Amino acid sequence: MIPDNSNESMSLEGFESMPFSVSIESVDYGPVFVQEPDDIIFPTDSDEKKVALNCEARGNPVPNYRWLRNGTELDLESDYRYSLIEGNLIINNPSEAKDAGHYQCLTANSLGSILSREAILQFAYLGNFSGRTRSAVSVREGQGVVLMCSPPPHSPEIIYSWVFNEFPSFVAEDSRRFISQETGNLYISKVQTSDVGSYICLVKNTVTNARVLSPPTPLTLRNDGVMGEYEPKIEVHFPFMVTAAKGMTVKMECFALGNPVPTISWMKVNGYIPSKARLRKSQGVLEIPNVQLDDAGIYECRAENSRGRNSFRGQLQVYNYPHWVEKLNDTHLDSGSPLRWECKATGKPRPTYRWLKNGVPLLAQSRVEMVNGVLMIHNVNQSDAGMYQCLAENKYGSIYASAELKVLASAPVFALNQLKKTIIITKGQEVLIECKPQGSPKPTISWKKGDKAVRESKRIAILPDGSLRILNASKPDEGKYICRGENVFGSAEILASVFVKEPTRIELTPKKIELTVGESIVLNCKAIHDASLDVSFYWTLKGQPIDFEKERGHFESIRAQASSADLMIRNILLMHAGRYGCRVQTTADSVSDEADLLVRGPPGPPGIVIVEEITDSTATLSWSPAADNHSPISSYNLQARSPFSLGWQTVKTVPEIITGDMESAMAVDLNPWVEYEFRVVATNPIGTGDPSTPSRMIRTNEAVPKTAPANVSGRSGRRHELVIAWEPVSEEFQNGEGFGYIVAFRPNGTRGWKEKMVTSSDASKFIYRDESVPPLTPFEVKVGVYNNKGDGPFSNIVVICSAEGEPSAAPTDVKATSLSVSEILVAWKHIKESLGRPQGFEVGYWKDMEQEEAAETVKTGGNESSIILTGLEGNTLYHLTVRAYNGAGYGPPSSEVRAATKKSPPSQAPSNIMWEQQGSQVSLGWEPVRPLANESEVVGYKVFYRQEGHSNSQVIETEKTQAVVLLPDVGVYIIEVRAFSEGGDGTASSQIRVPSYSGKHCYGQFKYANSQNSIYYSSF
Repeated sequence: MIPDNSNESMSLEGFESMPFSVSIESVDYGPVFVQEPDDIIFPTDSDEKKVALNCEARGNPVPNYRWLRNGTELDLESDYRYSLIEGNLIINNPSEAKDAGHYQCLTANSLGSILSREAILQFAYLGNFSGRTRSAVSVREGQGVVLMCSPPPHSPEIIYSWVFNEFPSFVAEDSRRFISQETGNLYISKVQTSDVGSYICLVKNTVTNARVLSPPTPLTLRNDGVMGEYEPKIEVHFPFMVTAAKGMTVKMECFALGNPVPTISWMKVNGYIPSKARLRKSQGVLEIPNVQLDDAGIYECRAENSRGRNSFRGQLQVYNYPHWVEKLNDTHLDSGSPLRWECKATGKPRPTYRWLKNGVPLLAQSRVEMVNGVLMIHNVNQSDAGMYQCLAENKYGSIYASAELKVLASAPVFALNQLKKTIIITKGQEVLIECKPQGSPKPTISWKKGDKAVRESKRIAILPDGSLRILNASKPDEGKYICRGENVFGSAEILASVFVKEPTRIELTPKKIELTVGESIVLNCKAIHDASLDVSFYWTLKGQPIDFEKERGHFESIRAQASSADLMIRNILLMHAGRYGCRVQTTADSVSDEADLLVRGPPGPPGIVIVEEITDSTATLSWSPAADNHSPISSYNLQARSPFSLGWQTVKTVPEIITGDMESAMAVDLNPWVEYEFRVVATNPIGTGDPSTPSRMIRTNEAVPKTAPANVSGRSGRRHELVIAWEPVSEEFQNGEGFGYIVAFRPNGTRGWKEKMVTSSDASKFIYRDESVPPLTPFEVKVGVYNNKGDGPFSNIVVICSAEGEPSAAPTDVKATSLSVSEILVAWKHIKESLGRPQGFEVGYWKDMEQEEAAETVKTGGNESSIILTGLEGNTLYHLTVRAYNGAGYGPPSSEVRAATKKSPPSQAPSNIMWEQQGSQVSLGWEPVRPLANESEVVGYKVFYRQEGHSNSQVIETEKTQAVVLLPDVGVYIIEVRAFSEGGDGTASSQIRVPSYSGKHCYGQFKYANSQNSIYYSSF
């Protein structure tokens, strides 16, 4: 049953307190950065000649922008080089002296200001080396030496390399030679004679890629002997304290002078060198990529040779820029409330915190406390509103987090839809009247009924959110209730009228129904309710609302009376069975009732069909029962489908009748070696249901074939051949693999059979050839079948004759006559033969310049003795032969004859046509047509005329260049002239249109027409 909702609490829809609806665009908020300035390195030799520091913020009202350099606000008006485009600062013609430094963007609107992170503007340049000549360095062979680079002024970093003697011969670094990227000096641990020469220091700016060369430093050898061996002396080493940011690549240098050349090795004190570390420059550089906090520690480099060793230790410290763990959120507080904001950041060293308000440092006061990233303001007021920033910083960097504080102060106010409410309930229900005024500070709530304050009791309570709740309402609870919200800034009230009605009751009939598919029923729902209330009816099926539009053919809701409704269900289907609900809704309550509808119908589909056992002609099947749909199943029907059947067919079964309580049966009389699918259909007294899902496809077992070939007969063949033909046995009846045919034959009147095996299952013919067999010898013939399981039956015996053979005589008296430019008539005679009788003749023809193998052919049927060849080329000589043919093949060809097609008809059309009309008689004249050399001579002319709108023309032939045409009927005639020759009709002249006035005399002038156009002049 649908639950009775008579005791549900009722409140007027939309009574709940809701904030005022405003669009985002109308809400004021302080600035929020969209883009903050980034560090910039500006090349002094750049063609751009200007620097852009970007800053963008959103806010309402739209923010404005100011800029600070090294903490001091820039006066953008006093320096023409500055310009502000939206929030972006543009510096034209920047210089290091005036413009290098730390920049911050300050953006503000009426709600407050925020300060961006610092962006450093640097200038990239590379000065020149001093032009002063460098003194030569003279050492003994075997001694170590350091050549000083003394780089010029530069910014930022530079890369060092050394040139030996002349550019571009660079000094190659190895275990003996080392270039420090910290000092730029060249270190040679043991000088050799090959080192003597001139050395030049080359430096390259990493930003501008500019390069400059130092003056050469000559290196010479002293002649006072060779330096003896000595222990290593470390000349290059990393600092005692190396600092690096997490994630950077650290490079530590170590190189020693010595004789012999020292080897360099590295270790980490109290630990292991990270596996990701790499040794560069013959182990002179230890490189640690993506350095992490646990890579920090004391590192040692050692220099060793046979004379001793030396070492250096330094500490690697890895720091981490500050990173936010907890940021600030915009906060709205009532006036007088406390504020507590906390920002948290990680970093190494641990960050310290500072607070800004509207871009300037916030100072501690009596109400303001700042401790370790926590900001507390007691008893906030309007002066505390604004934009706040938490600044977390350590020695390596700083980060900013921003938030807005809004302090609310307003008198209580109610939403418009809460100002006046009407609440209608029934006896015993709960009344809930919400009272949620908007105001700051939060308003205090009081309730009155009429002029008296509401007194709380076990049944009546004012809830913590200000709402009034009345339990188990009755008639005395009716009346007008007033809620008042009040704070220091004012007060506001709302009015709610409460009415208590008698509860609604419902009757749904009938309660339980049984129907058959296709029948109809009416459910009646009656409501007993308070006369002052309107009622609405709602129908459900299986807990879901009925869609009357979608189900228009089956469901109809009928409202004949104000307090009752009917549900008409027509032509019921199985899917319409279930629990129907009627819900009655009034403005005070909602009640419902249910009825059960059972629908009987044809059975559902049986469950999956399983093939339990298979033989060559039977299949034992089982299935799970079908749903009887409330009417017992009387029988099952078993159906099968194979590649050879027309869809699903009912099969014979054992037992012959499958009753409704059975779940298995045997299909019989199946064909061996055929793939079958099976399905089952259930029937009950109401009808037959849908079939089951088909079983898996399964093949019956093999068996000896039982079907003999049909229509055994003879066919035409060559002389001495016996051609036996039959209709192949369908794959459906071959009963197994290895299917073939046994062809048995014997001359008529003899006893023994001669048998031949034909192994192809698709074969339909067998040819037996024996030179001793005369033509038309009668044979008894039968054809049998077999497969891997054995031999099957033979067909009935038929008598057929051996072949009479192909024609043996060639056609005689062959003649070829040219008819036109594209036609040749070929005629012949043929001697009648007792054997090899022809079924027709084949004419072969080819051009004079072609080989006979390229001949085209055309065939005749029966006893025809001539044919007209068409589609030939004009003025061409053809060779022709004729031969007879029948089913056994072709006879010998005739003697070759030749014939040439006629020349083409004249291509020139008759021209200068003149005509004169008198009544229905038209006199025509034209200039003669003169053929070209490759065209046939003109024999005469044809005048074609037809009535306009008709397709059939009449023709007058004449050998002259004039003719008289009689136009028999009234109307307009179309006339044209063609020359004709033995090659056919030539090109037509231009058409002329002539009106006919039968029975009248009309006089006219001569008219003129040529082949290009027709001109008609008339005067009557």
